[in-house]
Amino acid sequence: MLLITKEIKKQLEKNATNTEQDHKPVLKLFNPVGAATWLLTELKDGIAFGLCDLGQGTPEIGYVSINEMENIKLPLGLKIERDLHFKATKTLSEYATDARNQGSITA
Repeated sequence: MLLITKEIKKQLEKNATNTEQDHKPVLKLFNPVGAATWLLTELKDGIAFGLCDLGQGTPEIGYVSINEMENIKLPLGLKIERDLHFKATKTLSEYATDARNQGSITA
């Protein structure tokens, strides 16, 4: 599965040119055999920006390399996956506030 389709990439890159706005996440990635989740709003030069939760109870806003995400090898031959049904209902800062209060991303 492609982590980022052409349409998603176009929207992420568009958001990266307008950093003054609190964007709604465009993309949700997750570890199918673990607790890690990423809600991404922007992409520039292969580096995405968004809310990152590695499942340790301390979600934070930051950057992640899409190339590294694509090359993570998980048990049973699995890889990081894109949530095909994700539709953002809040801005990134609203998801971040909720995640900090709950200790994990709930999206």
